[in-house]
Amino acid sequence: MPPHFLYNNPSFKRRRQKLRNKSTPAERKLWGHLRKSQLLGLKFQRQYGIGPYVLDFFCPELRLAIEVDGDSHFTPDARAYDQQRQQFIENEDIAVVRFLNTDIHENMDGVLTKLGEVVMSLTTPCSPPTLGGETC
Repeated sequence: MPPHFLYNNPSFKRRRQKLRNKSTPAERKLWGHLRKSQLLGLKFQRQYGIGPYVLDFFCPELRLAIEVDGDSHFTPDARAYDQQRQQFIENEDIAVVRFLNTDIHENMDGVLTKLGEVVMSLTTPCSPPTLGGETC
């Protein structure tokens, strides 16, 4: 029986390489801000495999996936597929944040601000519970 690979399954290597080589303009633009640990010193990887799916960007340290959605994601079939895919990824304890191509092209500062907020929410330890306060 072949081994089970949850992360970067070797049988999908060519698919990941092809996606890296044919990345969309929005993915390339965002990668320009993520590569070389530019976002708060965090290392991101492009086209990272999780089970049968390939994430646009993944930060293993935070277990954070970033997905860039273009027009092809707005059909009913694509929405159903994305929902199934996201549920699988989240079941692996990976947070997913999604951005539209238009967000990246028209509001990169807003995208980077949102990413900073997400990163901070994933790295901020829970504060001690207070009387009547909420805990994590």
